[in-house]
Amino acid sequence: MYKSDNKLQSSFLDFNQPMGLHMNPENRWIKMADMIPWDVFEKKYKHLFKSKTGNVAKPLRMALGALIIQTRFQYSDRELVQQITENPYLQYFIGLPGYQETPPFDASTLVLFRKRINARMLMEANEYLLEENKPDKKEDDNDDQTPPSDNGTGDSDQPEEPENKGTLTIDATCAPVYIRYPQDISLLNEAREKLEEMILWFHKTYGVDLSRRDCKAARRNYLSFAKSKKHSAKQIRKVLKKQLSYVRRDIGYLENFLSAGYAPKQKDIATILTIFKLYEQQQYMYDNKVHKVENRIVSISQPWIRPIVRGKVKAPVEFGAKLDLSIDAEGYARIENISFDAYNESTCLQDAVNAYYERTGYYPKRVLADQIYRTRDNRAFCQKHGIRLSGPKLGRPSKTTTKTEKKIEYQDNTDRIEVERRFSLTKRCYGMDKIMSKLEETQLTSIALSVFVANIVRMQQRILSALFYLLGILKFMEGWLPAYAG
Repeated sequence: MYKSDNKLQSSFLDFNQPMGLHMNPENRWIKMADMIPWDVFEKKYKHLFKSKTGNVAKPLRMALGALIIQTRFQYSDRELVQQITENPYLQYFIGLPGYQETPPFDASTLVLFRKRINARMLMEANEYLLEENKPDKKEDDNDDQTPPSDNGTGDSDQPEEPENKGTLTIDATCAPVYIRYPQDISLLNEAREKLEEMILWFHKTYGVDLSRRDCKAARRNYLSFAKSKKHSAKQIRKVLKKQLSYVRRDIGYLENFLSAGYAPKQKDIATILTIFKLYEQQQYMYDNKVHKVENRIVSISQPWIRPIVRGKVKAPVEFGAKLDLSIDAEGYARIENISFDAYNESTCLQDAVNAYYERTGYYPKRVLADQIYRTRDNRAFCQKHGIRLSGPKLGRPSKTTTKTEKKIEYQDNTDRIEVERRFSLTKRCYGMDKIMSKLEETQLTSIALSVFVANIVRMQQRILSALFYLLGILKFMEGWLPAYAG
């Protein structure tokens, strides 16, 4: 159930404070609260609640505002609730009518916030916010109101293609999830421990007989391997064979219970299916002496996570969602594609260019991308629409490269660094480098929040820079006008 909040904040001056403290109107949270169109977002948010009965949900401003604060400072759920309870500016930002000393919500409620405000909603909100703050929005609106004229040529039914403008920068990265580094033996040991807990639960619940399991021997076998510093290939295969046999035996016991009509706990069904799939993959790799398998499971509790090969020196393989991020001419970021499955990022370039055309009405003048995007199909697509794709031409390097071409190539490489800077910013400051959420949908929400909050902060900084620039001009004019008048 959802109800719109009719108690709107009239002014920050009316925000009652303990002991009559004064609210600073220039505070960054007050400025940011005025910049975000809460009413527009709430109209779409309330459609998520179909029922007219039940407990009233928290308003959108409280839910989204709390997630923005958490992403900005990387607070834990409990720490976020304490910070909001102690800070009147944060309470104003999330839409409370006045300062209160009690927590506005419980820490566990943040999980519901991340589920309801999913990644798709955040990407739409990000697009709306960037569209409303375009510097040339008013000019575009005025141009749309001007009726087209054929100038006597008679070709008004076939308008000319608008001239290409702007720059689109695109690149891919991975948002690693905070999990233990996956190893085959440790995954099998974890699967064995979970299966033993389920077998013990069947014994206590249904009174079935406990079969021989050798839990202590299996534990000793794993610890002796884990504690040794160096592992030979022969030693690894020997321990793998042992752990596979332990898991295979426990799976057999579990299958006997299920075939006898005993039902497991509802929350254990997904874990059982994941362990069955994990055992099949590990047995396949052991029998065929390979280290690759399709849709490889690297976490039993989070089976949707896949290994993403990045080829970086620090982390050749990362475990999390892969995403394509584009940067426009104003420096704002958009998520073009996001998935937990590994994909070829070159397939996203044409969709990103078409999305740019839908937003602006014209194609970009140049597209800055690295080598993997410069496929023959993408080159032909860019050539068809008059777009210059950065990078050298196909074939052997030309011996007659002019200074102008070298200068253009150098400038493209320099400008493409902006997307790398955005990756660094979102990972260092906004939590994309370590996704702490545990559910698939909440992990995607955390990634989208990192990009959304980074855009909001950049937008606020640009507004403040423009304000300081105008104040500087006025201060200069105050000192110049009296001297001119004298």
